[in-house]
Amino acid sequence: MMSTSGPRPLKRDPRDPRVSPLELFFDLVYVFGIGQLVHHLVEHLTWTGLAQTLMLYVAVFLAWSYTAWAGSLTDPDRSPVRMMLLVIMVLGLFMNVAAPEAFGEAGWLFVATYLTIQIGRTLWLLTTGLDDVMRRHFQRALVWLVATAPLWIIGAVVDGPLRLVLWGIATVIDLLGLLTAHPLPGKRFHSERVDFAAEHQFERARLFFIIALGETVLTTGSSVADAPLEPMTLFTGAVAVIGTIAVWWAYFRRSEPRAVSQVIAGRDPVRTSRYAINTLLVMVAGLLAIAVGDELVIAHPTGHTDAVTNAFLFGGPFLFFAAQTWYMRAVMRDMPISRPIALAALVVLAAATLPAPPYLAGCAALAVVLGVAIADGRRATAEEAHADSLDTGE
Repeated sequence: MMSTSGPRPLKRDPRDPRVSPLELFFDLVYVFGIGQLVHHLVEHLTWTGLAQTLMLYVAVFLAWSYTAWAGSLTDPDRSPVRMMLLVIMVLGLFMNVAAPEAFGEAGWLFVATYLTIQIGRTLWLLTTGLDDVMRRHFQRALVWLVATAPLWIIGAVVDGPLRLVLWGIATVIDLLGLLTAHPLPGKRFHSERVDFAAEHQFERARLFFIIALGETVLTTGSSVADAPLEPMTLFTGAVAVIGTIAVWWAYFRRSEPRAVSQVIAGRDPVRTSRYAINTLLVMVAGLLAIAVGDELVIAHPTGHTDAVTNAFLFGGPFLFFAAQTWYMRAVMRDMPISRPIALAALVVLAAATLPAPPYLAGCAALAVVLGVAIADGRRATAEEAHADSLDTGE
């Protein structure tokens, strides 16, 4: 007898945490994209340039995060899922190519690729056999995305400050959709007891964070290569690299393993994953600021520090620790004392080091980040020793 069953659903096994090679390949587009944003900001160190870069960053992050979420819902071994990722990868490449000139001649390309990614992927997801909760969510998400499309399109047509205003409004609305899970009147996202590949989504977030760290390293290396080969260049380059290592340590040594265990044991994996993505948005923004600050110090290590340099040097770690602290408090019910101390120290030192040369300001910012990393390392070691003693006692 011939089978009359239709094509099997594209839904992913929620117990499958693995990240496929294609997903890693897809993320390479965003190595390039983050680098584009860093260089754009360095070349436009004005309030307008900062607003432009922030808007572009949010749009690029939204395109990545929604696609990563789609990957947590669908089976990466199915051909339609692979084709979806490859198509978005190509579109994402051209979106990132257009980003530095998005407020110039490439505005149309940036908008066309962004809207095609966001709306096209959402329409595609609605054909994949999602469960009722996710299907209704993406129907609401589609309403939000279509509602802002006219602002993006009109913004691409006009020039000057009006483009930034229109795109800024659209970006804020799209960001609110991410943060609030796209509510509509009388309709909200209730994710309790929904099966979801939270471990996979968390791994995707972790890999994107590593991409951003990698861009910080690349920026440092390029800055050192472009500067005169002098002892001060080597010193400031070393300070920048050690600072990046300390940030990595502060993320992975203690907080990340505890966050993973919370994802596994949590009763609402969708909510936990949403919080992780929201936190990642701010943390990566902090890493971009750190990369810009390091580049400015390496290029101009002596003289008096200006407010712009300190805003990036100290503001980057502040954003990173503030976001990490919020997540640890909201999800893990844990807030090490090192975090509020670090946040306060960064604010004080940002003002106190203004009369000092930039290389000393960089050292001050490094001292704060190193302090948190060392505190995390000591606490993690103590907790591991305690856990080992309990196991031995049993």
